[in-house]
Amino acid sequence: MFIGHFGASFAGRTVAPKPSLGTWILAVQWLDLIWPLLLLAGLEHVRIDPGNTAVTPLDFFDYPISHSLLAVVGWSVLFGGVYFTRRRDLFSSAMLGLGVLSHWVLDAIAHRPDLPLWPGGPLVGLDLWASVPATAVVETLIFGGGVWLYARATRARDRTGRWAFWGLVGFLYVVYLANLVGPPPPSVPALAYTALAVWLFVPWGYWIERHRTARP
Repeated sequence: MFIGHFGASFAGRTVAPKPSLGTWILAVQWLDLIWPLLLLAGLEHVRIDPGNTAVTPLDFFDYPISHSLLAVVGWSVLFGGVYFTRRRDLFSSAMLGLGVLSHWVLDAIAHRPDLPLWPGGPLVGLDLWASVPATAVVETLIFGGGVWLYARATRARDRTGRWAFWGLVGFLYVVYLANLVGPPPPSVPALAYTALAVWLFVPWGYWIERHRTARP
């Protein structure tokens, strides 16, 4: 998934509003933020295999550190624990930890059976990616629902708060559609360096929050 994870970030921000939207994006996208770093370090691996699924040309055959369920539970506890040591907010810490875990749950819906339960363990995946239309509908619903919840819970303080938010929404959807119809990446290093761009959405989330406030 791609925009589905951002939908979960927007929705999480309405459930636990004390952490910024930037922190929520960091939590929900954590697995995909560390994945390209692990690729570049040679600790995880992926193949470019057009036709592997109807949606993505990538064969995720080795990513136990970032995407095995056991490792993700560990990342969830670590993320929530770090937030708790800084903010002493148990509820928000627990929700952010669940936000990290939500990434694996949504991936398990989308991926074919390539997500390990633990390193070297059984592989799971419901293979939503077997259908482009079904994938687009499900992700759009998740994304749209999260955007609606966030827009309902907050309001812009100024024009920046309005356009930074809707600019992010529009940009994410355009990137998503481009990924659905675009060519496969030319190489794994190119894929990894491009994937690092997801880090830019974290400060974008903090920027949005500085110009928005909770609705009464």
